[in-house]
This record gives sequence, C-alpha cells and structure tokens, in this order.
Amino acid sequence: MKTSAYDCGDTIDEKLARQRAHENNIARYRRLLQTQLSDVERNFIDQRLAEEQTALSVLAHIST
Repeated sequence: MKTSAYDCGDTIDEKLARQRAHENNIARYRRLLQTQLSDVERNFIDQRLAEEQTALSVLAHIST
C-alpha cells in the first residue's frame, strides 16, 4: 500500500520521471524570476520554487 506520492514502491522509471519533472519546474521558475514580475507574481513563483526544491529533496532522500 502506498503511503505517499514518493512511496518506495515506485519503479526507477517513475522516480526518474518525477525527478525530471521537478528539475524542469525548478528551471522554469528560475527563468520566470529573471523576468519583470509584480510582487504578487514574484511571491507566488518564489513559493512554488521552494515547494519544488523541497519535493526534489524528499525524492532524492527516499531514493537512497
């Protein structure tokens, strides 16, 4: 039974796909932060970037 989205029962391919998705999202958010944004937009993207970085860190931690 899975206990989370990052359960150890995932296949290697699923974990790699999830890792790539987080890395792509992080890169996209970093590119967006280099553009002209309102304070609200910047705060939203900063929060999403932090969430993606945390998710990637969790995924890396359980993969070891």
